[in-house]
Amino acid sequence: MPRFMYVNGEIVKRKDAVHVNDVRDLVLHIVADAPPPNWVKVEHPRSIEKVVALLIPGILPSTLALPPLPTSATVNPNIPLSIPLPAESHTPIPFIASTYSHACPTRAPGDQTRMYSVLSEFFQCQVTPQEKAKRQAQRASQRAFDSTPALYMLTLKEMIENEYPVPSYMADVFEKGPGWIETPQVSEESLLLLPADKLESKVYAIDCEMCLTEDGKELTRVCMIDYESGIVVYDKLVKPPKPVIDYMTKWSGITESLLASATTTVAEVQAQLMPILAPKNGPISILVGHSLESDLRALRICHPRCIDTAVIYHHPRGRPLKPGLAWLTKKWLNREIQTRGDSGHDPEEDARACIDLLRSKLRYGPSYGEYKTDFESIYERMGRASGRGGPGSVRSVVVDHGNPGVMHGSKASSNVPCTSDEEVLEGLLQAIPAHEFAFGRFTGVADALGWLTPKATAAETPVVAPAEPSPIVLANAQATLNNQLVTLYSALPARTALIIFTGHSDPRRMASLNARKSAFESAIRTGKKAEDMDKADWWTANDGRELEEEVEKAKRGLLFLGVK
Repeated sequence: MPRFMYVNGEIVKRKDAVHVNDVRDLVLHIVADAPPPNWVKVEHPRSIEKVVALLIPGILPSTLALPPLPTSATVNPNIPLSIPLPAESHTPIPFIASTYSHACPTRAPGDQTRMYSVLSEFFQCQVTPQEKAKRQAQRASQRAFDSTPALYMLTLKEMIENEYPVPSYMADVFEKGPGWIETPQVSEESLLLLPADKLESKVYAIDCEMCLTEDGKELTRVCMIDYESGIVVYDKLVKPPKPVIDYMTKWSGITESLLASATTTVAEVQAQLMPILAPKNGPISILVGHSLESDLRALRICHPRCIDTAVIYHHPRGRPLKPGLAWLTKKWLNREIQTRGDSGHDPEEDARACIDLLRSKLRYGPSYGEYKTDFESIYERMGRASGRGGPGSVRSVVVDHGNPGVMHGSKASSNVPCTSDEEVLEGLLQAIPAHEFAFGRFTGVADALGWLTPKATAAETPVVAPAEPSPIVLANAQATLNNQLVTLYSALPARTALIIFTGHSDPRRMASLNARKSAFESAIRTGKKAEDMDKADWWTANDGRELEEEVEKAKRGLLFLGVK
């Protein structure tokens, strides 16, 4: 019978607790071809037929009557702790105590002042040496070809993953509402009739600004620049169809006086842009922008040929995170943009930044501006694994809140989007029989604890102690979770590994301090002096030390390993 056994002798040698990426590598060892970990021994791993991994934030040491982490200065805080039996602990989640013997402390990714995404850490892994060599050969062959902007156009799959308004003739995945148009399709026959010098698509950078009306964000300015010449070919203020509630000047650069002279409507903009996007004497033009799907949605245009600098350049922590345009421009072009403070962005400046980022990409090659090029989704790794019936034999599924198919589950065999923990449970029950690996996330307890509140903004800077959750609401959420785990476990086939990890602890104090730190730094960047600010809004060395302490607390989590 397969089982897990912690290797305390190796765990005490570690500087930190078991990391989230260690949990990921354990899964890959069982399901795919990763080497065995040294902190836990897996007896008969090939006898494990399925792996179910559950992320359940909100299960704390106190929930299981465990001492708080770290336990004490004299005991190594990273060693697994024995879980008291339910009768001894009166735990509100007895399933954990009756199913698992130990809780292993874990540590979430991050730096001194921030905690990074647990999901990103779990779902991204390093490629194998063989795959790395293959990728290096592919990059070398790409550089050998004549580089044109078209090389970086988004594929249909990338457009869908990034929620682009896709033209109907490409795929029937986007429903156009009233006022939407799409760039007309050009037939192959008409292209064959064009002279050679007309076959290359024109490239235009575009950037739009929006304001807020009662119907949501609406277009207020469009700027389009010719890639080759650098000439501004279109720059118009646009009159929203409804009165403006918020000009969003800090971002849009639009003011009431500036927009007062606007008479052009969105429909007129569409009519004026279409001859540029689909010229009669040439192929469909290529648009380049940053998170271009937002601009196309503001324009209400479905366009097939797009280059997105938020996709062809990477966030330093890897996908699915996207880099900001100002950060990219500073990092890769060594120049500052968006420095006008409360005066907002300049769409011409942003569009020119996109042009220069694309030029740099063409000059230095496909790997320029990429981070984690030697990383991949765990599902890609599982798909190549040969130990369980050959490549492609490992079927994987993500059952999660939101739309995992466009985020961390984009490479999985299947995705089940959910709106509640009840749907997560139902999705897992239906999906597990047909998949060798399943991931699910239950958030009910974290929600009851108040952990799922929206991120604090610069305008919401007060740092207050997190409110205590309602005991009744929390008890109900814990009882519901326990019943869901019991139901799930009873349905699992024999020899299924059930891995539960909490990811992190209470992040609210850390988030609140970071919001205040960001507000202070933003004020200083816009020219304010500390002496002109309320002392309550200052960011001090003591605040910095408290933030580091809160980050360390927030990174603490628990891991439970078992096989049915």
